[in-house]
Amino acid sequence: PHSRPRHPGTRTMLPLLLLLLATAHGLDKVQYTPSLASPTLGAQTTASTFVLEQPRCVFTKVQDNTVIWLVVATPEAVANFNNSVGPGAPERNFQRFPTRVPAYMTLNTTILNYPCPKPPGEITVLRVGSETSCLGDDKRPTCNGPLPSPGPYRVKFLALAGSEPVAETNWSKPITLRTVRQSSSITTMDSGRSAGMIALTSILSILFAILLAGLVAMLVFCGSDACGGSSTFSKPEAVTVQRYNTHHVYDQPAARL
Repeated sequence: PHSRPRHPGTRTMLPLLLLLLATAHGLDKVQYTPSLASPTLGAQTTASTFVLEQPRCVFTKVQDNTVIWLVVATPEAVANFNNSVGPGAPERNFQRFPTRVPAYMTLNTTILNYPCPKPPGEITVLRVGSETSCLGDDKRPTCNGPLPSPGPYRVKFLALAGSEPVAETNWSKPITLRTVRQSSSITTMDSGRSAGMIALTSILSILFAILLAGLVAMLVFCGSDACGGSSTFSKPEAVTVQRYNTHHVYDQPAARL
């Protein structure tokens, strides 16, 4: 028997079915799109991390014990992402991302840690990928570990009441990390300038070493007997001085006649 051909519209209907399922479970779609932190803070993106603004004043309709999770996914996983798969599940394991799982969940915290309004002057950001201690620890599938490649990645915040999804934000725009500049990509001008500086530094170092060696040799040479006798003195011979007692000559009285 021949298998029935799959209807071409089945794949396109799957995201809509997931959306309807989320609505049936009372999932609140929050009109908020995660974004990178201000560039003025510095290190907005690195080779393995990126910095997001905290979702302040976003989840205003959830209970205080609601836990907010950050979902990090490949762009291909966004359309069919299933909110019912909870954090820590094999399908959400950081250590298997992105080769074996397309998304993971991390940076969980209660809504109380995202107070509204934001205190004046407080830096309210989240650094994604900053935890290295759990990089290969399968017992911590929600590790906020370094991202394995430049990406791109897309993120969203998902609120869970227990294991039940209750609210979510929009997905962010694609986030691409920095790439390490290869030596072959350095321009000829930069290479020539660097080579010239290295050569000049080497020459100066050699001259300084020669000068220092000459100074040391001169000090050693002058400390020996060969340096013009300036530092050696012949010991004066002992001179024996004989002491003479002079005979006093007294005036003789005139000879008496």
